[in-house]
Amino acid sequence: MKLKVVIHDAEEGGYWAEVPSIPSCATEGDSFEELLANLYEAVEACLSVEVSEISSKPQAKVIEIAV
Repeated sequence: MKLKVVIHDAEEGGYWAEVPSIPSCATEGDSFEELLANLYEAVEACLSVEVSEISSKPQAKVIEIAV
């Protein structure tokens, strides 16, 4: 999966970034390398969904995919 990220210079130094395709997904870092590492964590957290119980019909198929 490829996502576009908008990177901004932070007023207090360092960087902050947002992922427009994932609402409210943003992070910051003191260096570009730290920002990049934080971006991977932020995207993973924003896309994580906890599914406790799925109710479906008996003929329904439930699969898990990796993106």
